[in-house]
Amino acid sequence: QVQLVESGGGSVQAGGSLRLSCAASGYKNSRYCMGWFRQAPGKEREAVAIVDSDGGTGYADSVKGRFTISKDNAKNTLDLQMNSLKPEDTAMYYCAMGAGLDNRCYLSKYFYNYWGQGTQVTVSS
Repeated sequence: QVQLVESGGGSVQAGGSLRLSCAASGYKNSRYCMGWFRQAPGKEREAVAIVDSDGGTGYADSVKGRFTISKDNAKNTLDLQMNSLKPEDTAMYYCAMGAGLDNRCYLSKYFYNYWGQGTQVTVSS
C-alpha cells in the first residue's frame, strides 16, 4: 500500500521561504513520477513541480525560478524548496505519485493516483 506523508507547511510573509517534505513508502515500480500539487479554495488542483525516476524535473510557469523539487532515493523522500513566496502561493500542498504515461511524467493531476493528506501553506502580504 502506497503511503505519502507531507510535512513542513506553515505561515510565512511574502518573500519568505518554506521547505516541504514528503515521505513515501510502499511503491514497488522502479519507474515512477512524483510531484507537488496545490489547491487553493475554490480552485482546481494544479501541478507545481514534478520529478521522474531519473531525476528529470518540470515546473509550472508560476513557480519557475522560485521553487525547486528534489528527491532522495535513499530516504524515499521528496522535497519542495519554496523561495520568494507570494500571497498567491497560498494553498494546500499535496505530494503525489503515479506511473506516468509511456515512461513520461506530466504536470497534470490526472496522471497521479496516490496522494498525501496535504499540508497548508499560507503566505501573507
